[in-house]
Amino acid sequence: MSAFSNHSTQPSYASGPSTKPLLGDTIGDNFDRTVESFGDRDALVDRAAGRRWTYRELAADVDALALGLLDAGIGKGDRVGIWSPNCAEWTIVQYATAKIGAILVNINPAYRSHELQYVLKQAGIVMIVAAAEFKTSNYVEMIDEVRPSCPDLSRVIVIGRDEWAALLAVGSAAERDALARAQAQLSSDDPINIQYTSGTTGFPKGATLSHHNILNNGYFVGELCNYTEVDRICIPVPFYHCFGMVMGNLAATTHGAAMVIPAPAFDPKATLAAVEAERCTSLYGVPTMFIAELSEPSFDTFDLSSLRTGIMAGSPCPVEVMKQVIERMGMSEVSICYGMTETSPVSTQTRADDTIDQRTATVGQVGPHLEIKIVDPATGSTVRRGEAGELCTRGYSVMLGYWNDADKTADAIDAARWMHTGDIGTMDADGYVAITGRIKDMVIRGGENVYPREIEEFLYSHPDILDAQVIGVPDEKYGEELMAWIRMKDGATPLDVDAVKAFCTGKLAHYKIPRYVHIVDEFPMTVTGKVRKIEMRELAAELITSGG
Repeated sequence: MSAFSNHSTQPSYASGPSTKPLLGDTIGDNFDRTVESFGDRDALVDRAAGRRWTYRELAADVDALALGLLDAGIGKGDRVGIWSPNCAEWTIVQYATAKIGAILVNINPAYRSHELQYVLKQAGIVMIVAAAEFKTSNYVEMIDEVRPSCPDLSRVIVIGRDEWAALLAVGSAAERDALARAQAQLSSDDPINIQYTSGTTGFPKGATLSHHNILNNGYFVGELCNYTEVDRICIPVPFYHCFGMVMGNLAATTHGAAMVIPAPAFDPKATLAAVEAERCTSLYGVPTMFIAELSEPSFDTFDLSSLRTGIMAGSPCPVEVMKQVIERMGMSEVSICYGMTETSPVSTQTRADDTIDQRTATVGQVGPHLEIKIVDPATGSTVRRGEAGELCTRGYSVMLGYWNDADKTADAIDAARWMHTGDIGTMDADGYVAITGRIKDMVIRGGENVYPREIEEFLYSHPDILDAQVIGVPDEKYGEELMAWIRMKDGATPLDVDAVKAFCTGKLAHYKIPRYVHIVDEFPMTVTGKVRKIEMRELAAELITSGG
């Protein structure tokens, strides 16, 4: 059969073979095995706090906190909130709650009081562990403000204060058998983590994940990065998101690797300094983070020669950025991952020996023990290879459901347990997937379906453009028109509409050429580093009306 006919008749379905079985244990039991094997190796480095732990030292703190929580009446199934930027305590809480079967509820550090109140009530949180404050957020004040309307919340533990020290002190003196008994009562299928996905409309939904979901996802992501106990992973992405706590922490602890926290929140210079000082072999980030690191004025002064791999995920990676990450940062085995919170998170990943094209034009192949397919959003039928449709995934990674929301769960996961991602993609003859946009981001201009990603990739090729985002804006004649938000490189003359049109003419179809251009210093971003296109669309209406 020729390559062409194979491409046209084969269905867009793939499953991930593996010579390694799924892990069947709980996070706590798996962590204990790692401690047994690699007790004297570095486990955790908190650069901002100037503290470090070997696996044995980390296990002592994790167990002390777990026993302290048990003494405080926290047990299997109880929801414990964590509201803090990245710090060592975040990681200790993650493993301590997993050991006793308490469900850790990740709370976005950028939340304000009304969002905090919603999550505390919706999840029925009985204890919250929080930083005192960070940047402009006074967490203690916001908790005090909403506490009267959250009847389930009985304990507030502020990191670094007396109540935190007391929990550890009680646990350190407690009978160790209590923890062993608690761990023995747990199943790998128990819910262990709730992560709230930021809804574009209405309130966020609590994706409920099991030990089996996230332990295996962290393990197999690490396997595809070829992690061993000698690896040191620099984690500037937030722990409250799967990228930090699963692909970062759990990928590390399932392999005996070290977790390095460069700073409480992303700082390009602190990240580069952490890689150099700790001889990190792996670096994580969303594309905007790598762009910030590469454009850091002191970039060339840092020794990044220890880097071998890393993960870029969260949003599509511009080709030019990927090339610089490989050439200037030495990350020859850098991996692209694609996924969503509801799938623990990774569904597809590029491999270390993939070509540059495969690592820039696609999000890789299906992960081990998982299935993916691309379907016609209207009919649900699997499309042929090369045809666009909605990406769906099935397997160990699919969440248990949205916390206390059966209707939303049924909307996302069909009767055959396929998770519908809402992303539009194509699969090639070799099973590599390209994401071409979100169903909701697709712009319909005069009856033509336009995917912003294609136009953004083209604009990146302009020598003066640092970053570009394209959105659809309402238009009386065409229904929607295109607007490009553009960040210029340092020293470059800002482009106007005519200059952008001239650059695009003859290279893009006329209906793909942006009608509006808006030059910005920064894009509206979520705390995880994703561009907030919904906010851009809201602002665009005002800009067009005012002529901005």
